[in-house]
Amino acid sequence: MATKSANLYARIEPDVKEQAESILSALGIPASNAINMFYKQIILNRGLPFEVKLPTAKPVNVAELSEIELDAELEKGYADMLEGRTKPARQAFADIRKDYGL
Repeated sequence: MATKSANLYARIEPDVKEQAESILSALGIPASNAINMFYKQIILNRGLPFEVKLPTAKPVNVAELSEIELDAELEKGYADMLEGRTKPARQAFADIRKDYGL
């Protein structure tokens, strides 16, 4: 095993540090070990070990659409269905919950 002798200095928001270290403590993982695991995952993935993207637009609120806008949205959905760009409802709802923190 390699000797741990390199230092890392990072400035993060105090509340983020506190919340993360509370979770790590409950898991029995020192913060330095978690950072080491994160770096190893970066190496294994040859990049960040999670998706980094800008949030997508919020779902369309049909209650706020005019009749013409609603018809256009329904047409888009129908076209997606014809082209096979669909997924099971269970997966769609799981994705929505994940994407919007619901």
